Amino acid sequence: MSEQQDTVPPSSSVSTETIARQGAEFLDLMTRLQAVTKRSQEAASAKISGQDFSIVDYRSVVEAYMRALPTFFERPLESVELAQRFWLDWAKAWQDAWTGEGGKVSDKRFRDRRWNADPVTRGLRDSHLALERATEEFLSVLPQGTKDSLRVRFYTRQLLSALSPSNFLMLNPAARERLLETEGRSLLDGFRNLVEDLERGEGRLDINTNDASAFVVGKDLAVTPGKVVYENDLMQLIHYEPLTKTQHKRPLLFVPPWINKYYIFDMRPDNSMVRYMLEQGHSVFLISWVNPTEKHAELSFEDYMKLGPLAALDAMEKATGEERFDILGFCIGGILVTATLALLAARGDKRIVTATTLATMVDFTNVGEVGVFIDRDRLAALRTHMAEHGYLENYHLQDMFSMIRENDLVWSFHVMNYLMGQKPPAFDLLYWNADSTRLPAAMLLWYLEKVYIENGLRQPGYLTLDGTPIDLGKIEVPFFVLATKEDHIAPWTSIYPTTQLLGGDVTFVLGGSGHIAGVINPPADRPKYGYWTRDDYPEKPEDWLAGATQHSGSWWPAWAKWIDAHDEDERVPARRPGKGGLKVIEDAPGRYVLAK
Repeated sequence: MSEQQDTVPPSSSVSTETIARQGAEFLDLMTRLQAVTKRSQEAASAKISGQDFSIVDYRSVVEAYMRALPTFFERPLESVELAQRFWLDWAKAWQDAWTGEGGKVSDKRFRDRRWNADPVTRGLRDSHLALERATEEFLSVLPQGTKDSLRVRFYTRQLLSALSPSNFLMLNPAARERLLETEGRSLLDGFRNLVEDLERGEGRLDINTNDASAFVVGKDLAVTPGKVVYENDLMQLIHYEPLTKTQHKRPLLFVPPWINKYYIFDMRPDNSMVRYMLEQGHSVFLISWVNPTEKHAELSFEDYMKLGPLAALDAMEKATGEERFDILGFCIGGILVTATLALLAARGDKRIVTATTLATMVDFTNVGEVGVFIDRDRLAALRTHMAEHGYLENYHLQDMFSMIRENDLVWSFHVMNYLMGQKPPAFDLLYWNADSTRLPAAMLLWYLEKVYIENGLRQPGYLTLDGTPIDLGKIEVPFFVLATKEDHIAPWTSIYPTTQLLGGDVTFVLGGSGHIAGVINPPADRPKYGYWTRDDYPEKPEDWLAGATQHSGSWWPAWAKWIDAHDEDERVPARRPGKGGLKVIEDAPGRYVLAK
């Protein structure tokens, strides 16, 4: 008996005061939950019929599963073999859990040591992983490359990720232990986090992924000194203060995506790409896009080109007196840069000397899992949804990109926020990711149809911009193309075809990590992610990678060296904002970036 008593943790009693206090808090939270639910229901009932929009087309998902069923019926023996193999793996997972043969796994959902502490938690973990492996193998019999098979695989994975034992309070050993340690406080705090997320989303679950109070734009982020020297209805142009006594003769223009704010290029001082290029002696200008409202509904992709980079180049010429420039674009900003260069090439305009695109697809033959959400049916639904306000709300794209990395961007925060009752830590990249913008209807509908669905950029002369047919093959400007190996938005294998489409010299670099962290990967004492290079470009990306050379550290110095190699070694006295042909309008970061 004494030996058993030693293994039983001492019991603890919760005081009457604690129970009363937590009970009062719970009742207050229930009142708030009822209020936000009522407001949400009233708002939904007031909406115009057909106005509701979801990134998930449930009808197409059901149809994809129905069309996939015959594939399995056509291979009954193979299906039976796969089912038998799963049951054997599932049984072995539980057997190993009880015999102690199961060990730690690399899956981040189960990295807490407590998942290996007892047979039950080990069995829950390992049997779920066995189910996921078996399901993936089972679905491998579906035809490759079809929209239906992509949907079936994607939504089956969503279901299995949701059913992971790590997502349930009573199955997650870390959450259970915290519940006991805090005497129920963690559960109450988790409920509070849930209510706050529903309130912030006005009835929609807006899962908090960052500490919103940790950063202030203009104080903690986007702090590199600069001035707004030009603005129009669509953008402000920032000219940054120099950090060297002399600068390269050619100014450099940054064109950010307009899905999020510009300060991805200017986060904190130690990971600011703007500051880094200023330190290399470049004269840096940057576009800060407006956050569209109803009055911007008719703005087109052509407007983004004319009022964006083309207007910026004219303004930079006035500010500096220069007629030749370097340009960089990120994501959809890179697509805009590429299309703009095709237009300039068609018109014989040679103002751009070098171009850089980051995480930018121009060939949409294979878009990866984003293709699950975009087709002509969704386009029609979008058109109806945006008819009233003239824009797409920011959270739709956030939800889409989060679902593609559901365990990292959805379920990990479900566990942290609701099961553990904690708040997300301060992380600048996730803060920026949550600071997204609306998208104007005309631009978005044209872009999705002509560029995304019809793959118009790949086809010479298919697209006409500002009355001019464009052809990427006519672009002879030296191009630096960066892709990242784990990009879930712009797969690197879909960026690689850029090397075959452009008419000039192309330098392709593959960075480590993903869409954001792989790009914002500054030089540091301890290299975080490396990158791959190769001088020739075979047709298939896999063949390129097989012969590529891996380098440690940041790709930024390699890019700066590449620009220098196309420089004439001309230096000019450092240019200060407002000292040229354009006057200062206001200090950076400017008004546009602060609009929510």
